[in-house]
Amino acid sequence: MARRKKVYEGKAKILYEGPEPGTLIQYFKDDATAFNAQKVEVIEGKGVLNNRLSEFFMQGLNDIGVPTHFIRRINMREQLIRQVEMIPLEVVVRNSAAGSLSKRLGLEEGTPLPRPIVEFYFKDDKLGDPMVAEEHIIAFGWATQQDLDDVVALALRVNDFLSGVMMGVGIRLVDFKIEVGRIWDENDYQRIVVADEISPDSCRLWDVKTGQKLDKDVFRHDLGSLSDAYSEVARRLGVLPAATPVPVKPSLIN
Repeated sequence: MARRKKVYEGKAKILYEGPEPGTLIQYFKDDATAFNAQKVEVIEGKGVLNNRLSEFFMQGLNDIGVPTHFIRRINMREQLIRQVEMIPLEVVVRNSAAGSLSKRLGLEEGTPLPRPIVEFYFKDDKLGDPMVAEEHIIAFGWATQQDLDDVVALALRVNDFLSGVMMGVGIRLVDFKIEVGRIWDENDYQRIVVADEISPDSCRLWDVKTGQKLDKDVFRHDLGSLSDAYSEVARRLGVLPAATPVPVKPSLIN
């Protein structure tokens, strides 16, 4: 079957025209990137894992009334999604200190935060996705105050859902990133929805007992096999059937 027209290609996904107006096909690549694409590698099976994991999380959010762009999975690497007007922000929710927060404030990694903290980053690879305040976002017209209020409420609901799901399988949700966009219904009523993906690419996931990292930090800091880490998350969540041909290290199955 002929490939549909490509609309956009990012570091980890490709968007193609969808079968109906207002839809897109989102294809998950095997590419792994870190440090603003300064470190790049192709990891067999990564796209399959992220497609299935993102489906699991997005459908779960849809089921509890948190709106997302996800419609359905098409195959092992593709999803049918709604086309949304993206807000040029990365929305980060932190439950524990890690990564840039630890560096900025001198906090030991893993230190629990008094409450979840929501941060905003301007999505621009050339600028290194700089952190921005609500004042910047409103002043430059990226979103209104009402948009931001909706985004924060949405992000905290996602945090509650993901934290509970992960804790149920012995995984600590340290932090995560989402992207959001606008959808209008027939009455021209705007809704803010979760877009892009939710996967170990966009979360920090640590084993509750051992502290083992099960996210992209494995790739960033050469801590082992990224495929093994993501497969372990998928195994615990019951996302992938045993017959799925994704490389899995035997030690992580036992």
